[in-house]
Amino acid sequence: MNEVSSHYTAEERKLLGTPYRSLFIASMFATCCFNFADRAVFAVLAQAIKVDLRLTDLQLGLAQGLAFAGLYSLLGIPFGWLCERFNRVRIVAIATTIWSISTASCGLVQSFWQILLARSGVGLGEAGFVPGTSSLVADHFPGTRRASAMSIVMLGTPVGTFLGSVIAGWAADAWTWRTAFYVVGLPGVIAALFIWLVLREPPRGLVDNVPKSPAPPPNIGVFFSQLVHRPAFRYVIIGGALAGFGMTSISAFLAVFLARVHHLPMREAGALYGTISGAAIAIGLIIGAFSSDWLAQRDRRWSAWIATLGLTVAPFIYFVAFRIEARIPAYVVLTGAAAILLLFYGPTLGMIQNLLEPKMRATGVALFTTLYTAIGAGLGPTFVGFMSDRFTQSAFGAGNFKAICPGGVAPAGAPDTLMQACTNASATGVQNALTAAVCVFWLAALSYYMASRTLRRDLYVAPAAQ
Repeated sequence: MNEVSSHYTAEERKLLGTPYRSLFIASMFATCCFNFADRAVFAVLAQAIKVDLRLTDLQLGLAQGLAFAGLYSLLGIPFGWLCERFNRVRIVAIATTIWSISTASCGLVQSFWQILLARSGVGLGEAGFVPGTSSLVADHFPGTRRASAMSIVMLGTPVGTFLGSVIAGWAADAWTWRTAFYVVGLPGVIAALFIWLVLREPPRGLVDNVPKSPAPPPNIGVFFSQLVHRPAFRYVIIGGALAGFGMTSISAFLAVFLARVHHLPMREAGALYGTISGAAIAIGLIIGAFSSDWLAQRDRRWSAWIATLGLTVAPFIYFVAFRIEARIPAYVVLTGAAAILLLFYGPTLGMIQNLLEPKMRATGVALFTTLYTAIGAGLGPTFVGFMSDRFTQSAFGAGNFKAICPGGVAPAGAPDTLMQACTNASATGVQNALTAAVCVFWLAALSYYMASRTLRRDLYVAPAAQ
């Protein structure tokens, strides 16, 4: 706090004190939990929804992917623009309310098209969370602590994924899959109310000790010029989007994979999905972010190198994990693969904040989340769903799989041989589709390596430090 000059009032300087920063981080962590709990619930219930509404894997992929990513992608940069100009705390609170209510509304759907509409609402709300939160973190913590501070917030990802998965599986087992959406979705409204009433909006550039200026944020043209003049920024954005393609593909179909390939009931598959995802994300975020901040004090390129390493190694481990038949070894290897993969995420958010000036940071993260969602959440699950249907039909052989096995299962009263054929083909389809999807991580690794080549030159330097 002593480093902050008289540009700021005493009340504003208190926002850098340990008590308030702890409250802020805890609040954003809790909100992140709700964010990812609401994402996890659909992945856990996907198999039950498919059977009940007689959907194809492609339709599941569209519901988890393009339906969610559509408005998210369209509104990501506009949300970033709003966060540069208006109260970010209130934007996050409103966004949380929207995605929570939309998640609950998924329990009311009766058709594929209604699912698409409800999932679009979830994407609309979640588009406002990361840009606003990342920008707020950057105004509370210095550059050497941003990756680790943001990683603490994003630890809400594994906690929310675990809790959402377990609660969704339990609620669906105790009542119905529709009830699970109500149980997981509605509590987020309480978190939104807390944010609105308790948190405060800090001045932009507070921790960087940037003098207050009435000048408006740079226009969008100036922002996009950074993609040209800062190659590291460009490659980090591209690498993150490609990594999102593979990561979201796995996340959307992991519970389906566990149910089909390892023959788990929905409740057990949901709990295991949450355990694997939660443990892997926590380990990957903590190691990736804290090691990045620590090593970057010696060489700033380590932020990109850590991401490169994880994305290069992860596909090899996934290839093994998807083929292991024994349950316990498969679960352990799946967790290890995901943890190594997630090394990229914390350093990515830290690099974006450190590459841009304070009044561009929300837009920078918005661009990242927009492409991450459009390519990752939009195309990833859709690609896996499409490929799964193709591989499934190929494994099934003669006959129309969709007609003979509606919803991926044989009709009641069908011969045991047909039931087994439907089950085996469905398992093979999702297994092969996920194996193909993880190959994209190598392209992402190449992008992060390219970013490392100019990272030190492209980092933002505050005027006061010149």
